[in-house]
Amino acid sequence: MKPLQSVAMGLLVVGLTASFGEYDALPDPLGWVLVLVGLLRLPTGTARRPVLVALAALAGVVAVPLWVPSVAEALEDVDASVAWALTLPQLVCMGLLCHVLAIRATGAGDLAGARRLRLAVTLVVVVAALPVLVLGAGVESLATPAAVLAVATLVLVVWQLFTLSGRAWATDEPPPDRSGRSAAADRSGP
Repeated sequence: MKPLQSVAMGLLVVGLTASFGEYDALPDPLGWVLVLVGLLRLPTGTARRPVLVALAALAGVVAVPLWVPSVAEALEDVDASVAWALTLPQLVCMGLLCHVLAIRATGAGDLAGARRLRLAVTLVVVVAALPVLVLGAGVESLATPAAVLAVATLVLVVWQLFTLSGRAWATDEPPPDRSGRSAAADRSGP
């Protein structure tokens, strides 16, 4: 399985729910393990790779107690904004991954792929910000559209990862620059 396919499968597990009694038979921590496997298999020169791995690990750790139904229910009863805050690591991970991949796609000349990935970044940012309006400003009329947009954004990201997983820029190290050094190896700045 290619790295982006593993990430996509993991996000699919995170997004799907298969009830088995009170529990989800597709536990989110399992999904985050798949995401981590995929991120760790990305080329070592991938920008922000350690940050992506850390965010996925954090999202996975947060998902462990939330898999227990009583914990998730208690959290919702306490304050919905806390539940929203706990989704931020996964949203930041998805958004940053799409951003990093858009840069790689642009560098490889895949402008259509880069454009779709930048759209995904924008949607992830909107999904992360909408709960501020719904919960903080009390604009309840945005609750349903925000939930629909969140699901649609996850579907878009998963679809993009599957679609772009076979592209050379998604699986290979960046080509060396004219001096023979890898472009990703020099991170000294301008």
